[in-house]
Amino acid sequence: MPISKELLDILVCPLCRKEVEPTPDGTGLKCVECRRVYPIRDDIPVMLIDEAQVEET
Repeated sequence: MPISKELLDILVCPLCRKEVEPTPDGTGLKCVECRRVYPIRDDIPVMLIDEAQVEET
């Protein structure tokens, strides 16, 4: 089940406070500013800085 539009509208990166968007494969949420990818586990976004991976450009 994908993340709802309403939830995406309120979620932000906990580090830089910028918006996040779903990754193309739907397994995470990527910050548009710092490029951290937060995993989605059991349809729940894990918005913890320690759990995120920085995606290279």
